[in-house]
Amino acid sequence: MTPLLIVLIVLGALGLVAATLVIGIYNKLVALRNRFKNAYAQIDVQLKRRYDLIPNLVETAKGYLKHERGTLEAVIAARNAASSASAGAAANPGDPAAMKQLASAEGTLSSTLGRLFALSEAYPDLKANTTMLSLMEELTSTENKVSFARQAFNDSVMAYNTQREVFPSNVIASTFQFTAAELFVIEKPEQREATKVSFS
Repeated sequence: MTPLLIVLIVLGALGLVAATLVIGIYNKLVALRNRFKNAYAQIDVQLKRRYDLIPNLVETAKGYLKHERGTLEAVIAARNAASSASAGAAANPGDPAAMKQLASAEGTLSSTLGRLFALSEAYPDLKANTTMLSLMEELTSTENKVSFARQAFNDSVMAYNTQREVFPSNVIASTFQFTAAELFVIEKPEQREATKVSFS
C-alpha cells in the first residue's frame, strides 16, 4: 500500500465516522423535538376538554346567578381567549411567544373561574345542584390531568433544550436551525395554585 492510499482510507474512515455522528445527533434532536410536540398534544387534549366543560358550567350557574352576569361573561371571555391561545400554541409547541400567551390566557381563565367558584359559594341552591357538582368534579379531574400533562411537556422541552445546547449537538442544532423551545410556565405565583372547585 502506498502512503497516499493509506491517507485516503484514513480520511474516508474519519469522514464516515463524522457523518455517522452528525446523522445520529440530528436524528436525536428530531426525536426530542417530536417528543415535546407530542407532549403538548396531550396538554391540548385536556385543555380542549376543559374549554368544553366551562360553557356547561356557566349555563348551569346562569339560572342561579342572575345578578352576576359580569362574572359569567368574564369566564366565557377568558375561556375563549385561552382556547384561541391554545390553538396558537398547538400550531407550534415550544414557540416562546405562543407559550407565553397561552400561560397568560390560562392564568386569566383560572382567575375568573376562581371568582365564579367563590361567588357560587353564596348560593346554596347552586351548591346543591347535581349537574353543577358533576361538572365541578369533571373540571377538577381535568385540572389535574392538565397539570400532569404540563409537567410531561416541560420535562420533554428540558430534554430537548439540553440536548441542543451540549457540544457537539449545539453545532448540529445551529446548523440545522433547531431553535430553543419554551417551557409552559405559569408566570404569576397566585396562578400556580389549582382552581378550587369544592362545594363542601
